[in-house]
Amino acid sequence: MAQTRLQLLGPVQLLHGDEPVPIGGPGVRGLLALLALKVGKVVGLDEIIDALWGHDPPATARTIVHGNVSHLRRILREIDGPRILTTPPGYRLDVEPDRIDVHRARTLLDRASLAPPEVAAALLAEALALWQGPALGGVPDSLRAPELEDLRLAVRGARVDADLELGRHAELIVELSPIVRADPLAERTAGQLMRALYHAGRRGDALELYRTVSRATLRTLGVEPGAELRWLHERVLNDDLPARDVVAPAAGAEPAKAISQLPAAVPSLAGRTEELAWLDGLVTRVEAGETTIAVVTGTAGVGKSSLVVWWAHRVAARFPDGVLFASLRGFDPHHPPLEPAELLTQFLLGLGVETAKIPELLHERVALYRSLIAGRRMLVLLDDARTAEQVRPLLPPSARTMTVVTSRSRLDGLAVSNAAKQRVLGTLAPDDAVRLIEELAGPASLNHALARLCGYLPLALRIAGARLSASAQRTAEELVDELGNERTRLAGLQVEGADDGVRAAFDVSFRGLPGDVAETFLQLGAVPGVLVGPHVMAAVAQIPVAEARRRLRVLAAHNLIAETARDVFVPHDLVALYLRELAEQELGEKERDEALGWTVRYYQAAADRARRRLGRVVDPLDFAGVLADEAMPPLPGFAEAQDWFAAEWPNLLAVLDAAYASGRHDDVWRLARLGHTYRVGCPLLDEWSRMADLGVAAAEAAGDVAGQCWLRLARCEIALTFELPGFGLADAERAAELAAALADERLRAAVDLHLGRALSRLGEHEKAIERLAAAVANAPDVTLRGQALSSCAQAEKRAGLLPDAIAHQLAGLRIDRELGSDDQVVVSLDKLAELSLLAGDHEAAERYVWEAIDLAISREFVAREGALRLTLGRVLRARGDIDGAREQLALSVRIYERVHPKLVGEVRAELADLQ
Repeated sequence: MAQTRLQLLGPVQLLHGDEPVPIGGPGVRGLLALLALKVGKVVGLDEIIDALWGHDPPATARTIVHGNVSHLRRILREIDGPRILTTPPGYRLDVEPDRIDVHRARTLLDRASLAPPEVAAALLAEALALWQGPALGGVPDSLRAPELEDLRLAVRGARVDADLELGRHAELIVELSPIVRADPLAERTAGQLMRALYHAGRRGDALELYRTVSRATLRTLGVEPGAELRWLHERVLNDDLPARDVVAPAAGAEPAKAISQLPAAVPSLAGRTEELAWLDGLVTRVEAGETTIAVVTGTAGVGKSSLVVWWAHRVAARFPDGVLFASLRGFDPHHPPLEPAELLTQFLLGLGVETAKIPELLHERVALYRSLIAGRRMLVLLDDARTAEQVRPLLPPSARTMTVVTSRSRLDGLAVSNAAKQRVLGTLAPDDAVRLIEELAGPASLNHALARLCGYLPLALRIAGARLSASAQRTAEELVDELGNERTRLAGLQVEGADDGVRAAFDVSFRGLPGDVAETFLQLGAVPGVLVGPHVMAAVAQIPVAEARRRLRVLAAHNLIAETARDVFVPHDLVALYLRELAEQELGEKERDEALGWTVRYYQAAADRARRRLGRVVDPLDFAGVLADEAMPPLPGFAEAQDWFAAEWPNLLAVLDAAYASGRHDDVWRLARLGHTYRVGCPLLDEWSRMADLGVAAAEAAGDVAGQCWLRLARCEIALTFELPGFGLADAERAAELAAALADERLRAAVDLHLGRALSRLGEHEKAIERLAAAVANAPDVTLRGQALSSCAQAEKRAGLLPDAIAHQLAGLRIDRELGSDDQVVVSLDKLAELSLLAGDHEAAERYVWEAIDLAISREFVAREGALRLTLGRVLRARGDIDGAREQLALSVRIYERVHPKLVGEVRAELADLQ
């Protein structure tokens, strides 16, 4: 079977085998490129909009992105290609990275760095051949990825180095000469060409090349060429450049023995391919004469030190004057952070300065340190820094020395003052996490489960592996059981003393937070859910939204939570458990209860606002004014409301469970009813059933009769949607009994509506039409009347009264359009298509269903699209278009496999009938 590949290194293309697949214009290509550049990672909707439109997106940007995603999904489905998954707060491309040319090039570069010259040259040539022109061709101008040009230069430079070692001087002269003529300031390439000319016996040409480059740098930059090129010129001038490259010592100094202060590295490093390629790319910049400072940051236990030490051992030979290493003890629970004066003493001693000659004053130590390493080609590793101020005195002045800093904090100050390059280290990929456990404990069938319970965090993975390997009696099953209990998981990831383990690592980070931020971190532990934003945090902490955002971003800067998209903050799984434990230990019961109360009130108000943007609201619940308008998330339209529900859905379920467990029954049934509107966007039977069951139980526990009615009607609607046995008739009848005692016209009309729908599905057509006609006549507002008209049309269809059904459905569609209820418009159009098909009007049926499909795709009504494809397949079959019918039914099967597995069999049967 032909493989699907993605090309970004040239015109952006989707390739099926060797054939390009048409995908659309710049916006669609840009979207695909953005997802492919971050394959396997969630790209937030705001990030997509910023990348595709810059600072001036159109008002419909979100709708355009939703439509383009749907368009790409259809194309990818047709070729059995990669999948684009909706993963709040955005989208994620699910495909093997090696099928994307950018990631393939990085992999080849990484493999070449460990290979002998012959193999390296071949690998790098293969990587360079992946470029088919300027990268990201055909995308919007606002989409930029300068790292792709850096990658190309790194690949080309490494390949030329390999070819130089292999003696391919003549070929390199032909290749490099036009490049240097076009850009004489590219000193690394000029140096490579000088070496090739010299070793090819063209010493005079090499010297003339240096003069050309020197004139260009003086004229353009006002300075001489860099120290490395000047040293190379001197060696050529003296005719003593060896066949294999050596590096010049510092000016005026004798060659010294290389310093090596590196601690031992882990035996092997699991994963981290992208991070290693990033660090390697920075070395290439150093070799080109650029001042380079790298900051590797991440949460406690994510493996920052292991990564940089392992990498430093691998590249130490590229720093012939040696490696300096110091642990700054920024987050050491037993010792205070090292002062710069102490660190400078350590480095000066390593550089050969006698103890008696180390200056007393800090600024004198700094001056001596910098003078000793000036001009040297060294690597300086500063591990576990606490602040930027702790690091600055240790930054070398030489462009030939690279500094790598690790810290739990982002150290943004170094990016501002010293142009430091930053990399946030995430957890391991699942397969890499399993390999890490296997290094310690060997292969086992439960290692995947263990890795998941460890949250793929390297510290936790090593502890789990060590616990298994330390005791022959301990089984993986026992450890999985222990870690599977959230109450005992952190205790299970503890070894030796109280200061060793995951909990202790997080605790050190927490104790170092500023007071107000630490308070917010504690309150965060009392907020149910998997993510948090500034609006809910503002409600819980009773502070302005801007202040809540600032505090959350401070927590993100300390890598205790991650800002995965604008205003979306997510703690690691193990940090979330630590947060819960911390809140229980340090907050009183009253404080935790108040935090939960404000959380519930926030979600009631926000969910009510969101559902009113989605369409019809038939129940009387109204939470306007519960929170000030400025404390609410801005939800100007349908797309924003749908995005809010998609992002907050896991939180809504978590808040419901927490509120029910705490006895807040009135809050629970109201929140369950508020979330009911989103059932079209989230067609998951188990989740809806659980929410409705919880809502009914809460209303009964609260003794609220109206609440019981509305939640039973919600449960009836779920039964009708998913075609459950009985179609919810029992719930509708019980709601009718309860509503009889209430003087509520709206509720009674809603009861008649649901009773009629259930009776119709059960074949009681006459009773159903009678009930639904009463609902139409007695509906107190246009919203309920529209629903009743549509339901009456369906009952009349089942009774064979097609003219009446079409008339009522058209009247319902007019109300749907008037109300702007897109989900109901889609449903009404689908029903009109079915009615027209039954009436023999195939042209009208196809027109209705295509209009509905376009709207469902733009609004991402996935389940509705599956039903519409089924309807379209039937219409096309009736029109004699068998191939078209097969195509649509096959699309319906693929959608139903994901959202309605129980209904797949019916569609497959129709598809088989067409074969």
